[in-house]
Amino acid sequence: MARVAVEAVTKSFAGRAVIHRTSLAIEASERVALIGPSGCGKSTLLRMIVGLVVPDSGTVNVDGAPVDETTARKKVGYVIQDGGLFPHLTAEENVGLVAKLDGWSTERRRSRVAELAELARLSPGLLARWPRELSGGERQRVGLMRALMLDPDVLLLDEPLGALDPVVRARLQEDLRAAFEKLGKCVVLVTHDMAEAAYLASSIVVLHEGTIVQRGSMKELRDAPEHPFVGELIGAQRTLAESIA
Repeated sequence: MARVAVEAVTKSFAGRAVIHRTSLAIEASERVALIGPSGCGKSTLLRMIVGLVVPDSGTVNVDGAPVDETTARKKVGYVIQDGGLFPHLTAEENVGLVAKLDGWSTERRRSRVAELAELARLSPGLLARWPRELSGGERQRVGLMRALMLDPDVLLLDEPLGALDPVVRARLQEDLRAAFEKLGKCVVLVTHDMAEAAYLASSIVVLHEGTIVQRGSMKELRDAPEHPFVGELIGAQRTLAESIA
């Protein structure tokens, strides 16, 4: 049984179809990147898995159970761009909020926050700061810690590095991959960047106009594109060497 099972889902907004009868199965320790142009449906698909968007038809299951508020809170961690932190809470309070609502003791929360700070490579001295006092990379690390607080089975990341400068982004990519490998969780990542998808994921899912057009490794997408858009997407990724040649 797949950890995440999306079966024949569709979704329209204001009469416009965003997802066309799409299915996707993701195994327990698999890392999948959803990639495609703006408006292709990748973020909508991700939000279906976390229960923020309800499909018009089809089903979304996590560990064999339909996604609802309880399933999402207990089993799914969700990271958005810039961390999505509450500005009136400190970094530590942001991380521990879901556990506090779940009835964890102060001691247990602090122990878990310290453990996650080490995993996310966030200096413990930053935990007392407000989100506005943190850099973009630091806010993203806090967002990752919050998503992992309850030790969910599934971790979702919606363009978590898109707003960061190249140097910070590269460092966070390295730290994220190390964390993914250590945790061994089911990870679903949305990105516009094919190189990032190849670096962080074991499998890449290409979406085009609300439909999955191919799934495979970077090598498979490059060597045997199954849809014209896949070849176009691969060809659009310019290297630094090409840019300065």
